[in-house]
Amino acid sequence: MSQVSLSNIPNGQSAIVCSIEQSSLKVKLMEMGLVEGKQLRVLFRAPLGDPIAIDVEGYVLSLRVDEADLIAVKLQSVNA
Repeated sequence: MSQVSLSNIPNGQSAIVCSIEQSSLKVKLMEMGLVEGKQLRVLFRAPLGDPIAIDVEGYVLSLRVDEADLIAVKLQSVNA
């Protein structure tokens, strides 16, 4: 399946981190657990759509949409 930006994933969808775009935030995002191969799930968005709450293997993380745009993920099927 093709890669999409984390910011485009709907609530409740699970995904696997594929890569993080090179930026000044890359190291910080990796330190927060967003590394290649890590499973995550989008929990919900704030009322105006920003920030996004995600579950990274039991750890709830809040990301701004511009931060989530840096993260390429591969969607997981509902049965996975």
